[in-house]
Amino acid sequence: MTQSSGTDNAHISLLSTLVIQGYDGDYSKPRADLNHLLGKLEEVAGFSEERFRELVQLADTHHVTVRALRVLEQLAAQERQKRLLEWSADAIETEQRRIGKAVEWLYAIVQALQLSGCPVTVIKSLDHWPDLGSDLDLYTSGAADHVVGVMQEKLHAKLEPRSWGDRLASKWNFEVPGLKELVEIHVQYLGQTGEQKQLAQRVLERCGEATVNGRSFPVAGPDERILISTLQRMYRHFYFRLCDMADMAALLQSGKVDFAELRRGADVGGIWPGVATFLVIVAQYVKQYGGIVSLPQGVIESAYSPDLSVQIKNKFLRVPMRPAAGLYGSQLLNASLQGDFRAMSRLPLLPPLAVSALVAYRLTGSDKGVW
Repeated sequence: MTQSSGTDNAHISLLSTLVIQGYDGDYSKPRADLNHLLGKLEEVAGFSEERFRELVQLADTHHVTVRALRVLEQLAAQERQKRLLEWSADAIETEQRRIGKAVEWLYAIVQALQLSGCPVTVIKSLDHWPDLGSDLDLYTSGAADHVVGVMQEKLHAKLEPRSWGDRLASKWNFEVPGLKELVEIHVQYLGQTGEQKQLAQRVLERCGEATVNGRSFPVAGPDERILISTLQRMYRHFYFRLCDMADMAALLQSGKVDFAELRRGADVGGIWPGVATFLVIVAQYVKQYGGIVSLPQGVIESAYSPDLSVQIKNKFLRVPMRPAAGLYGSQLLNASLQGDFRAMSRLPLLPPLAVSALVAYRLTGSDKGVW
């Protein structure tokens, strides 16, 4: 293990403790009593300014900057750690400026699509609130040509080059002038190969509403949030960010998840084993850092293993590849049993695409042209 990877691992462990132990329920504000985290405050108080910046950069990578630093800010104020209080407050203010601007743009994009006849739901991006992802993600049932036209004509957006994976997944990325974040729009389908049609329809049919910074947005319902996150983490990226653990833990603790409906939705897409495995991984990780997430026995029994865990590697929380391969095989088998010809024709393209991405990454350091 290199010194830098060791530092990253220590930082991820620190951030996990702050985010999981620093809040009760939602992330509206830290716990009133944070004395159990005074040891973590002392640890960070000993950081150089450079090392603190490294911590903030990693928090940004994991989309937990505001949540983690609010805990440090409150602790620093309590213990009169002036230097750390200033560092935390400045980093929070910088991040909240970015988030505020991005939310206004997201609202304008949603309005433009809706007023142009494209039903749309925000997916993933607002799940991290009060943090925000590095992209703005949406799903729409509108026609692709129409969506591209609206983005270019109404928002003067530039269409980014599409990779092989983008084309299979039926998604388009846009650069909007004045907006730092890319806008990623999934059109009519979900899944890494665009194999999920019925599941995608559920996202619009069962969407809810969230108010953020005074703006109302159509957002994926609780069950669909889990389904979308499972597709992203267990069937595509094979790694987690800390925000995934925090977001899902808060959602599960809220009591808003209908597990019977969640299974119905997952079965439609042939991903119930992946959903169960995803939730078990979240519960195990949260438990490791002092939190509690209770799952129905049926979920635990449906997981690839009840003892799965992630490993910190290369700045992320990596999923073991053996269950990932097994889940892919299960999804393909389910498509065959259900006679889902779209999924049957597309899913077999995933392994060679993944191999191409790996080769491209090793040769060039980037897999952008593939994924």
